[in-house]
Amino acid sequence: MICYNIAYIKTVVLTYKMGSEVTRFFGFIAAVLMAVAPARADSPVVVTDIAPVHSLVAIVMLGMGTPLMIVPPGGGAHGATLRPSQARALQRADLVIWMGPGLTPRLSKSIETLAGGAVQLQLLGAPGTQLLSMREDGDHDGDHSHDDDGLHDPHAWLDPENGHLWLGLIADVLAVQDPENAAKYRANALAGQGALRLLQSELTTLLKPMRGRAYVTFHDAYQYFETRFGLSPAGAVSASDAGNPGPARVARLRALLAKTGRYCAFSAPQFDPGLLHAVTGRDDLRIIPLDPIGGQLTAGPGLYPSLLRNMAAAFAECAQAR
Repeated sequence: MICYNIAYIKTVVLTYKMGSEVTRFFGFIAAVLMAVAPARADSPVVVTDIAPVHSLVAIVMLGMGTPLMIVPPGGGAHGATLRPSQARALQRADLVIWMGPGLTPRLSKSIETLAGGAVQLQLLGAPGTQLLSMREDGDHDGDHSHDDDGLHDPHAWLDPENGHLWLGLIADVLAVQDPENAAKYRANALAGQGALRLLQSELTTLLKPMRGRAYVTFHDAYQYFETRFGLSPAGAVSASDAGNPGPARVARLRALLAKTGRYCAFSAPQFDPGLLHAVTGRDDLRIIPLDPIGGQLTAGPGLYPSLLRNMAAAFAECAQAR
């Protein structure tokens, strides 16, 4: 298998005056490009894993083609397995762009077996990607690193700086696959990066009231978003989304929350919010849905910015509820 890990060193950012509706930019650009440049029949067959990665690739491929996704938005990334149609998609792939085995370990063998001749871009291992170590119980001070040894939190798409970087990497690898259209891929990436810069600035302002305020999450999957925007969780019910917490963890969390005062809680779509009431011992606990993978969103170029905006809106709701 050929693996591209291409360092993206460009710092050019396009500036767009879009007001507060930054995420509409992606839909606008998509409509324009699709109208003037129909998808090429001979564009590379690109397969992605999860919805946020698919969205980033779709931004770069606007007007040139449509990537395929083998882990649907509502599916579980960590335990992903392939259906026959998804296996066939991998067999056709010229390029596989995915987070890497740190997020979807079961896909590794399938990609190697079914798409062994395809170029592969693993985003978690890409140079420049900002990685955070998995947090220990009660420790919310993960450190940055730049390698992928299985000890890092794989939810790195929740840092928009990584999304910005990956747009450039995706454009670079597509330019190698389809050099005739390299300039178009890179122009799309630059447009997406400019919109992400504006969105990040907007979300920084939106999230200021939440800084220093306590909250609890069902599982510890949000530290990239928290670190980027200066948020401080009181704790998480589960260290991952792979299982329910044990008695010792529940006891530690209750003891911590007893000293915290008022707080709200976040639950992902796949979890029963009633467990948060049971673990915290509070029937009046305000529980706000938080979707880190875009399971409720329409797949495509608008999903990634919408995911980040929805995350910020959920945290802002928590701040207002206190």
